[in-house]
Amino acid sequence: MTEATTPSPGRLPSLTALRFVAAFLVFVFHAHYLGIFGDTSVQKAYTFVTSSAGGIGVSFFFVLSGFVLTWAVKPADTMGRFWRRRFFKVFPSHAVVWVIVLAMLLVSGTAIEAGPATANLFLVNAWVPDMNNLMFAVNGVTWSLSAEIAFYLLFPFLILGINRIRADRLWFWTIAVSVLALSVPLLSKAFLPDAPMFPGYDQFSWPQMWFAYQFPLVRCLEFIVGILFARIVLSGRWVRLGPGPAALGVLAVYVVALWLPALWSFAAPYAFPLGLLVAAAAAADLAGRETPLARRPLVWLGEISYAFFLIHLNVLNSAQAALKGQWMGYGAFERTSLSTPAAVLFLLGCLAVSIVLAWLLHRCVEMPVMRKWSGTRPHRPPVPAAGTGEAPTPTPTG
Repeated sequence: MTEATTPSPGRLPSLTALRFVAAFLVFVFHAHYLGIFGDTSVQKAYTFVTSSAGGIGVSFFFVLSGFVLTWAVKPADTMGRFWRRRFFKVFPSHAVVWVIVLAMLLVSGTAIEAGPATANLFLVNAWVPDMNNLMFAVNGVTWSLSAEIAFYLLFPFLILGINRIRADRLWFWTIAVSVLALSVPLLSKAFLPDAPMFPGYDQFSWPQMWFAYQFPLVRCLEFIVGILFARIVLSGRWVRLGPGPAALGVLAVYVVALWLPALWSFAAPYAFPLGLLVAAAAAADLAGRETPLARRPLVWLGEISYAFFLIHLNVLNSAQAALKGQWMGYGAFERTSLSTPAAVLFLLGCLAVSIVLAWLLHRCVEMPVMRKWSGTRPHRPPVPAAGTGEAPTPTPTG
């Protein structure tokens, strides 16, 4: 089925599809570390073009989390029930993948660092500015789940305060928080040690990079921007901006970010334009306007995007290891370069395998767990002049 589907009550298909677009950006970003293109000019161009893809993909998920959690607030809900739903959405699939990857590391003879591995399992590895918590994590991409867990713990308190903001002040607060997010690299440079992260690499120090990109309380600014945009739409203060122009705005910011200093390209510029895109896509779905994103194949990919995020990096690393036949530990392999057509086929193969495995994880773990233990589906709040709608479950990635 390839035709656009009409949004049904309780569904925002365009937002669901955008989840996979963001997850795919994270995939192509991580793929550049493999150095798979034998043509150095092609590899250099690929690395440059995808250098901001991971950052904007992660920012999207943080903004989306704030938006959809606000959208799905249940007036009679309790903190306990809310936190239970979030736990069973995030942790079981993460734990399954963590165990599988740990077993692969042990079988390969790779030494395991107990501290980073344990911190990774319990999703607290982003709270301490220790490089080992990322470099020696079992599944390194899940550092972003540390931030998501913090968002979930804070959300019941944040929403109480943000709900008290007058509707006519919501745009002001959204811009103000976005500007604060934009200032994070300045704060990082001003107050944290400036020692090179690696010999000969003096763009920023590890503490500066951690503060600007991983520290959960800093990344909460993007989450708050998502909450504010949801309130803007729910309160009838949304402007007439379609998903197309909003997507062009995100693309423009992405292109500019390619030339920004590294600390600024991690996360700082993305919150506001991504908030516009999320709100525009939601408004289009609620108004019943067809968008290319509402096509069923893209929506299905969005539904498995959390599982895809959990799996994709290990698929890339394992495929690289199989190609070379030599494991070198924690995602570091002696690189094998291929011709450009062969490298493209290699990456497409990794993408296909990641999608198949993500579907299996989604079908066999995520869906059964959510059905059995997550509780009732979220309440659909009223939407001024546009009907009602329920947001899809947010997907944390990184």
